Amino acid sequence: MISLVIPVYRNAENIPSLVEALQWLARDLDGALEVVFVVDGSPDDCALMLSTMLPTLGLRAQLLTLSRNFGSFEAIRAGLEAGRGDCFAVMAADLQEPPSLVTRFYERLQSGACDITIGQRTGRSDPPLRRFMSMLFWAFYRRFVVPDVPPGGLDVFGCTRSVRDQILRLRERNSSLVGLLLWVGFRREYIPYERRAREIGDSAWTLRKRLAYLMDSVFSFSALPIQVLLRIGILGLVVSAAFSLVVIGTKLFSDIPVPGYTATVLLVTFFGALNCFGLGVVGQYVWRTFENTKLRPGHIVASREHFEPNPN
Repeated sequence: MISLVIPVYRNAENIPSLVEALQWLARDLDGALEVVFVVDGSPDDCALMLSTMLPTLGLRAQLLTLSRNFGSFEAIRAGLEAGRGDCFAVMAADLQEPPSLVTRFYERLQSGACDITIGQRTGRSDPPLRRFMSMLFWAFYRRFVVPDVPPGGLDVFGCTRSVRDQILRLRERNSSLVGLLLWVGFRREYIPYERRAREIGDSAWTLRKRLAYLMDSVFSFSALPIQVLLRIGILGLVVSAAFSLVVIGTKLFSDIPVPGYTATVLLVTFFGALNCFGLGVVGQYVWRTFENTKLRPGHIVASREHFEPNPN
């Protein structure tokens, strides 16, 4: 059996289409499918709709409702913990990734050819600006954070139970599930697909969440900010030393009729801003260390329901 984890947040309009697609998927897999819905503190009627519909669908399913919004990665982690399958897959609720990918994941994982299957986007039917911003983000991610990420990014994946167990052992907070999935290693296989346009509703993946994802990805898997800060500091020291030599030479061999008010202000402003930036970078690492020492759970499951297929 494969357990398909679907985090749900502000997706009430997509629920009817989603459950219909999952019924087709269950038939395609000859019933070897368990769907784990995780409602991540969604303010709409997602939980009520699923709780009402699932008993009539004949799907083997679980419905987890988190006590508040903990973020998509913690919702996925909750679903991975609850899943009972021999292998696992993760898919968004907006159906932009074709559900048929799950069947391909299952076939490859069951064959023993790999331990992790990753959907590799070959194209995406998104607005031009969003495609451009996504391209920039994943190019930066590949270049400076995790080189193993596919060029089009990573949104949907599958894995064996043993890989799932290793991921769940990594309890760090404010991290990136994508980075962890690639960090654990194992045999990977990339399966191409084309991302479909979103047909209903708007994405809850706001600019603020994208920036938070970028920061979690960088600070959890790379020392790049510290290295950049170190290089800026070294460059600043060199520039300051050169400027000091110029000032001393000018003072020794000629008069300075006008006090260097402008240069002084510029230097103080520059290095003051550099100090603030440096404290912010170091503070990000310190804050993440502090968060992980609290040992708080990453999520809280408020309710859990199980649904089994009809006997007939």
